[in-house]
Amino acid sequence: MAVDRNVLKKWEKVRRFALGLPGATEEFPWGETVAEIDRKVFVFLGVTDGSHPLGVTVELKDETAHAHALASPGAAPAGYGLGGAGWVSVPLAAEGAPATELLCDWVEESYRAIASKRRISELDTPGDG
Repeated sequence: MAVDRNVLKKWEKVRRFALGLPGATEEFPWGETVAEIDRKVFVFLGVTDGSHPLGVTVELKDETAHAHALASPGAAPAGYGLGGAGWVSVPLAAEGAPATELLCDWVEESYRAIASKRRISELDTPGDG
């Protein structure tokens, strides 16, 4: 399965946004890309080798955001029991898939659900450089 270049660009923008959050690191457990904060995953980004459709999986505690994400084309509660804890898998290639900006909002919400108060404070405090 070939990876659509426009979808890959969207995925890369979301990945860069996630890794730009305070203290975020990129890891590759199970062969897939994830962004972590303090060794806890806040977004699953999957694989880019074309073996699976590109998508993001985020934890959305806000009921409105959670419902909105689930209403996205092809979206579903995350597997492995994560769906019951508010995690949603959102494909990027589906017709009508969420815009990059909305995906980044969801990534930030997921980060806030996982990150420590200190990290959230870093996010909320404008940098001086």
